[in-house]
Amino acid sequence: MSSEPANPDPRTPSPPFGYSRQCPYGREKQLEIVAEFHAHRIRPARIAYRVGIDIAFIEALIAGEEEPERFPALVAYYRRQRYRDRLRASEAQRGTARYERQQLAARDFEQETGL
Repeated sequence: MSSEPANPDPRTPSPPFGYSRQCPYGREKQLEIVAEFHAHRIRPARIAYRVGIDIAFIEALIAGEEEPERFPALVAYYRRQRYRDRLRASEAQRGTARYERQQLAARDFEQETGL
């Protein structure tokens, strides 16, 4: 028996072998996962570590090299969803704290969509 891995991919995995894992998701699901994580401002290396998606694919999506129409639309969708969730969470508070949380959510959303 040989000690080589079953997949003879010559590239170094990202993250390294000790931390990497195989991604169980198909390409479409990976696209959605990366869009959601990107909308929540999670770094590409962290996405690769958490889910096992190839970091080159993640960076290509963010740079607009892969899926140039669909990826930005998904990111915009997840940003709007995050904004709605933050507004809904602020409803549990009252008075100034609620107002400040709503203003912070609105400011973050405007800044993100203005990018």
